[in-house]
Formats: sequence, structure tokens, C-alpha cells
Amino acid sequence: MTSRHRRPAAIGIGAGVLIAGVVGFGSPATAFAVDPDDLESRVTVAGVTAHLQALQDIADANGGNRAIGTPGYEASGEYVEQVLTAAGYTPVRQPFQATTQSIDQFSITLLGSTTDLANPAGDRIPMEGTTATDAAGIVGASVVVPTTATGCTAAEWGGVDATGLVAVVSRGACAFADKSLAAAEAGAVALLVYNNEDGPLNGTLGEQVPEFVPTVGITQAEGQAILAELAASNPVPVDLQLQETTTTVDTFNIIAETTTGRTDNTVMLGAHLDSVPEGPGINDNGSGTAAILETAVQLAASGPLNNQVRFAWWGAEEVGLVGSTYYVDDLVENDPAELDQIATYLNFDMVASPNYVISVYDANESTYPAPVEVPAGSVATEQAFTDYFDASGQPWIDTAFDGRSDYDAFIANGIAASGLFTGADDEKTPEQAALFGGTGGPGITPDPNYHTAGDDISNINPEALGIMIGAISSVTASLANDTSAINGVLPPADPSPSAPAVVPAAAAEPQLAATGAEDVLPMLPLGMLVLGLGVTLALVRKRTREQSGR
Repeated sequence: MTSRHRRPAAIGIGAGVLIAGVVGFGSPATAFAVDPDDLESRVTVAGVTAHLQALQDIADANGGNRAIGTPGYEASGEYVEQVLTAAGYTPVRQPFQATTQSIDQFSITLLGSTTDLANPAGDRIPMEGTTATDAAGIVGASVVVPTTATGCTAAEWGGVDATGLVAVVSRGACAFADKSLAAAEAGAVALLVYNNEDGPLNGTLGEQVPEFVPTVGITQAEGQAILAELAASNPVPVDLQLQETTTTVDTFNIIAETTTGRTDNTVMLGAHLDSVPEGPGINDNGSGTAAILETAVQLAASGPLNNQVRFAWWGAEEVGLVGSTYYVDDLVENDPAELDQIATYLNFDMVASPNYVISVYDANESTYPAPVEVPAGSVATEQAFTDYFDASGQPWIDTAFDGRSDYDAFIANGIAASGLFTGADDEKTPEQAALFGGTGGPGITPDPNYHTAGDDISNINPEALGIMIGAISSVTASLANDTSAINGVLPPADPSPSAPAVVPAAAAEPQLAATGAEDVLPMLPLGMLVLGLGVTLALVRKRTREQSGR
């Protein structure tokens, strides 16, 4: 393996540390509190896997899942709280309510074949949050397509009258909820969304609203077959019966933050804690849950920080990003100043897929145009991860910056964000297989057990997990030291003393995913140290005059 980032040696001055030269992420010489390489060495595959096994044991003891509103979710929350408390944090539950859904009846006849609950084909899937048909269902309705395939708005429907018809649109460009609302506005009685890549489309509309029409995901191949029939002027009738039950449940987020670091410049990490009802959710998203949990434990043992780090375990992601949205909306309404004090948000949803890719949210839109507004600072946050991978020669690719995980509410309110992802049910290409190993091609996905009972502890790829936790821990430490590349030079910190550092005993397990030996520069003589301090202060004064605020 190649060596880690090359960082100049640190020289202690009293309680602080001066770095000679350029350190951290895009900043001039600055004092820093935690060594990214040291934190990376202590956040290990063994430590994260121990948390994953605990989540698997919880699912096994509670009906095979950890979905919201279940004993498995409650036990998962208690486990996270216990680990955080032992590490010296004071975790806080944030209660809220969410809606769960069960599909009681489902039958669809399309292109000469029928799928129903008794004979599921696996490639025609009612979307989470869909509304129902009436009791009689839809019988023999013809399909209709908008003038623009994605069907996101009235403008994309272009005046097409869909009254009494079943709309057929492509995935992409906007949220599924927008497609359902636009189809309803055009007069459609139901909506079929075909995938824009191989594989089934298991989507969510978010929280159910009565304006939705019954909405079902279908494959790209089936969507193309419908379009071909329409192009040949052949009718495509649809029969659809869809009945559902919604239930409101009490659930919660868990929030914990470090006891040191400036609270007006908080670095925030998040991962969703809930699974789908179909399985234990060990990759989705036990992997993100366990990765940030072990990062929190080891960061607590790293001494005082420059910037506060806040960790969040979100509830109800699987039913429409409800927990993270509730958290941000609550800040918008009740404490907007605290929301503005979040320097950046880092999201980790699936970081150990068995047939993995290594991908970073594409904030700079170098591969994928973003269908959302990209907040200032997001490109620099993305670069923190890509610089880490580049420094060690680790290949990586972009994944769309589209708000389809728990960073959505943050970016919608102007908070910089990025994150990591090892892939779900999207297709893995042969080119990606050449970069990352595994297999790629039509119908081959990074996680064939996505949203199934097979997403258990055996579904975790330790190599992928090791790569990702190295990036998570190193970038967290770097941003805990310095966020100037994201938000510019900040005004001086509040001179009031910080709370005492939390310093529990360090974990003893060995590092399983080694990334190479440390490279350092020799210690500097005292004269150079004094000169370096003078240059540092001059640079800080100059940049403070030139920039202010976030």
C-alpha cells in the first residue's frame, strides 16, 4: 500500500501545537489539536465490525430488522447511546413522529404479464409513500408520456392531457414526489417511473400526501418497451390495484457532540440508524452508523479540538429522510443561528458494499449535473475526501450530488455538504470493476442484497470498509482542525474557556486496514520555529483583514 498524506512534523508549544509549513486542508500554518494520521490509525475495521456485529445481534433478537417503530430500532438506539456514554459523550434523543406504510394489495398487469403480492416479479415495486387506487382499482387505462421524459413539472408535460391515463416517466432530474405531483396535475390516475439504468427501481416519495397518484417503479427495459409500443402506435393498457395502510409511529434521532472546539464552527457527521423492515440493514446503513460511532469514540480520546464535531444518527431515513429533515427544520424554526454555525455536513450512507465502488458526492458537478443548488463550501468539502484518496493513490469516482440521502435538508438550507458511498442497486460497470475489483456489467450491482434480508453481517466488504473509514476519520480530524478552505478565515473564537476534554481509554484492537508508514519532516531548530510563528501570525492577520465570516 502507498503511504498516507505527507504531513510536516509538529512541535509543541505549551498546550498548543505549531505546524511548520502547510498543513490540514488548504490552510496556511495553523495550530491544530488532533493528528489525522493518528485518528485514522485508531479507527479500525475491527472496532467498526464489533459495532456491526452488535447491530446484527439486535436484529436477530428482534424479528430480523431494525426499522423505525420496532424493538430492533429501540435497541439499536440504546446501543449507540451506551457506546457514546462510555466514551464520555452526553447523547441526546430528539423525538419526532414518522409514518410507516404497508402494502396490503398490489397487482399490476402490463405488457402482457401480471405481478402481484402472491407472484412478485421483484421488478415492479410500489414506492414508499404512494397513495392507493380506489377499491375497484384501475382497469384498462392507457399509458401517456410527457413531452420531456422526466415529467418533473407542468412545463415538462407541455400541455399533454393525461386525464384518466397512466403516466409513464423516466427516473432522474427531480424527486419522485415531484413526478407524482406533476402527473396528478396533468390528470393522470397513476404513475409508472422507469429506471434510468439497469435493475429494479425501489423508490420513495417521502411523507405521503393526498395529492400523490399511485406510483410504481419499473425497470428501464420495461420503460423502453412501453415507449417502443407507443412509437409503433400500439395501445398499452394497464390494470392496477394498490391498497396500503399508513401508521404513525414515535421515533427519534440521536445527537452527540464533542465537549471542546469552537461551537460557532461545527463540523457535523451523520448516518441513518434505521433499516428497512425486510432485513437487518447491516450495510444499509449499519456501515455508516458503525463508522461514525467508532470515529466518535476515538475522537473523544484525541484531546481538545479547534472545531466542535457533532455526530447524528438519523431515524426514519428509509421512509423519506424524515429524521434529518426534522432536525434541520427544527433549527430553521427555533434556532437558525445554530444552523448557520454548521460549517459543513458529512453524510455516510452505505460504506461497505460487497461489490463496492468508492464514490464521493459530486459537488463540483465534474461528472453529474446537480439537480439541486450546491451550497458554497460543498466543493471544498468534496475535495477534502478526493485529496485524501489521491494522496494514497486510491481510485475514486463521483456519485451524483442529488440530495437522495440525509444531506438533502442541509443543502436545501445552504449548508455545505459532501459524503461517501460504496453503491446500492445501481449498475456497476466493467470500467468500475477494473478500478475497484469485483464484477461489473448489465444487471450487476454493488449491493445485490440492498433492502433485503440478505443485508446481514456477511454482506459487509472489509476492504471497502477499511478504505472508507480511513477517509472518514482522516477528513474528520482535518476539519476538526481547520475549515478555512470551506468557509474562509473565521473571526477570533470566543475567549471563554472550553469544557474539559473527554479522554477515555484508547481501544486496543489492531489496525486491520493499514495504509502505509508515516512520512514526517525533521524537527525544526528554535530559530526557524520563531520565524514560522511570526509568519503564521502575519498570514492570519492578513487573511482576517481580507475575509470575514463563513
